[in-house]
Amino acid sequence: MQLPDIFENPQVMELIKLSLVEDLGEANVDVTSDALVPSEEVAEAHMVAREACRLAGITVAAEVFRQVNPELECTVCVPDGSAVEQGTTVLVIKGSAQSILTAERTALNFIQRMSGVATVTAEYVKTAANPDVMLLDTRKTTPALRPFEKYSVLCGGGTNHRYGLFDAVLIKDNHLASWAKKHGTGVGEAVAAARAKYPGLKIEVEVDTVDQLKEALTTQPDWVLLDNMPPPILRECVALCKGVCKTEASGGVNLGTIHAIAQTGVDAISVGALTHSAPSIDLALDFV
Repeated sequence: MQLPDIFENPQVMELIKLSLVEDLGEANVDVTSDALVPSEEVAEAHMVAREACRLAGITVAAEVFRQVNPELECTVCVPDGSAVEQGTTVLVIKGSAQSILTAERTALNFIQRMSGVATVTAEYVKTAANPDVMLLDTRKTTPALRPFEKYSVLCGGGTNHRYGLFDAVLIKDNHLASWAKKHGTGVGEAVAAARAKYPGLKIEVEVDTVDQLKEALTTQPDWVLLDNMPPPILRECVALCKGVCKTEASGGVNLGTIHAIAQTGVDAISVGALTHSAPSIDLALDFV
């Protein structure tokens, strides 16, 4: 699995720093370890998966330890994107016992959350059982954690949708309601106006009915989001869009419905649950 370098996003390093500040406070001290663990004590600690998962965030966890103490030696045992069995050691840390204890919870918080997103994503990809259909994430991410969660979707075999409000146009029902109130026209004119304003960006529009889709197609959006449509209607819409634009199914997608949706011919399926409902994976750090 070819993954991007998560550290190419400058927000990542800053967010790791802020997470450590959150834990250590203004005094920048772990008072328990400072009181009980000698500064000269060295230790070896293993980060272990307590349950089977799809791993994400191993390099982020290692960076947390390095930011606490650059002299800590971190050895990555399993790369991001790997399927990990219960009991697998994924990271080994050697060096100052105080520093390892100080970094422990922040490192685990990142990797547990990220592996949770990757694991849910992998489950959806497996259940969809159609490699020709992209599984997309959404903007339903934890505030300030979007770069970590979207990277985790990639680790699980999914594909990133637009990153934010700035890198693609997605015209949804409330946009269309506002447009119609002001201009008295429908979805086709809204697509045309968005393209005129932002000609270099992908234009996607949400439609709820076949008739609305037909109107949208007159101005040839790049994508249409087919919202809350059953498989027979999705198939009809896919046929109408052939040769005109790509199709994304969305709304109410879950593990019980995704396989049928993936067989309709849509190009992609977006699932908010990949990020907004993923449970954290149980990983632990043990001194050896």
